[in-house]
Amino acid sequence: MTARDRMVPMKLGINGLGRIGKLSIWHHVERRYFSELVVNIGREVGTGLVDIAHFIEKDSTYGLLHKYLHGCRAQRAVEELNEDAGTMRVNGVKVTCLRKQRNPAAIEWRDHGVELVVDATGAFLDPTVPADDPKGSIRGHLMGGVKKVVASAPFKIKDKSKEMPADAVTTVMGINDADYDPARHVVVSNASCTTTCLAYMVKPLLDYFGAQRILSASMTTVHAATSSQQVLDRAAKSKSTDLRKNRSVFNNIILTTTGAAKALGLVIPEMKQIGFIAESVRVPVTSGSLIILVMMIQDESMRNPIGRERINEIYKQAVGHFPEGYLVFSEEQNVSTDIIGFPRAAAVIEGRENHTRTAAVRIDMERVLTACAYLSSLGESGASASFDVTQMKAAAESQMGSQQSKILEVPVTQAVVYGWYDNELGSYTNMLGDRTVSIAESMRH
Repeated sequence: MTARDRMVPMKLGINGLGRIGKLSIWHHVERRYFSELVVNIGREVGTGLVDIAHFIEKDSTYGLLHKYLHGCRAQRAVEELNEDAGTMRVNGVKVTCLRKQRNPAAIEWRDHGVELVVDATGAFLDPTVPADDPKGSIRGHLMGGVKKVVASAPFKIKDKSKEMPADAVTTVMGINDADYDPARHVVVSNASCTTTCLAYMVKPLLDYFGAQRILSASMTTVHAATSSQQVLDRAAKSKSTDLRKNRSVFNNIILTTTGAAKALGLVIPEMKQIGFIAESVRVPVTSGSLIILVMMIQDESMRNPIGRERINEIYKQAVGHFPEGYLVFSEEQNVSTDIIGFPRAAAVIEGRENHTRTAAVRIDMERVLTACAYLSSLGESGASASFDVTQMKAAAESQMGSQQSKILEVPVTQAVVYGWYDNELGSYTNMLGDRTVSIAESMRH
């Protein structure tokens, strides 16, 4: 008997049958950890259970479920459909489909013995909303007998005056999953696909150089289309301010936004010290996305600057520091379809394309002294608590005293790193599955 066949007597609830909800079923029927999956759809689908099975079984991006599970010679994996009970077996795992309630507080989790739920709707992401809110809340699951809830997206607190609740936490597996405290946290965000990839691109450089040497960072994600976009152009909803979301996903490269920089600060707190800009561009592919990360690093010497070889070596060494398969270093010439379905990889570093350039930043020390004098005149209330004006002034005077030139040249290296990720099944859903199983393990012990 293999580890994949040792199912534990525990049921997993999945709320929502969108892209992540459906692919979570794929992940868990292959993994065979949970003895049963209880999937809340919240509405009827087509003519009945047979159409739900059809939707689960076939996928335009990843193909047929049974071929994904067992290869090209495999037989169909969905069987034993029972319309009255709303059940089927998928790869031998019982799957129960609920089709009545959309509000988390009203879902019959207790009746089905579910204590752990993955909310994959993307609709309930504010952990400060009360469980009994009539519009629904992620905490509503707790009213139905659930003990832990995992959100498949970043938290979004609408009321900016409110803090993150003490019983909520954001984690990325292999980065800060130890921040999850089973005794305290009941609502866990698994961040986003982009934040997950970005964390694995940033962490090796941050560990090697330290936050003090990283002057600034920026990223652009060239992201596959999502179901929030429109197939064909349509008029914007009332009060909508971003008209681009309503343009055809087939025909356009579309500029949009990403919360990856903010979420990254939750999983890697050191990044809050560094100026960070995050941008997103949607492109017409179904999956397979790319992050272009740019970091400005204070270098040590113009004679022996940080080069591409050192950056690549940092990532090669980092591969062994994370759980197996989470970070992959590649020197192949990849395209986006090569990443689709790539198992477990949060980030696939495209080593052939990484590059650096070093230049000297020229600092006028007289202007530094002038700035120090101004800050000193403001007193402590005018200067940042982390900014020692006296120390900086002394350093500037020492520099001017030891050199004839009043210009200080500081070597700075700009490093550009490319990281692929399957924003649906291969990267994000598989790591969401790891997070879910790790929480289940903590609940069992």
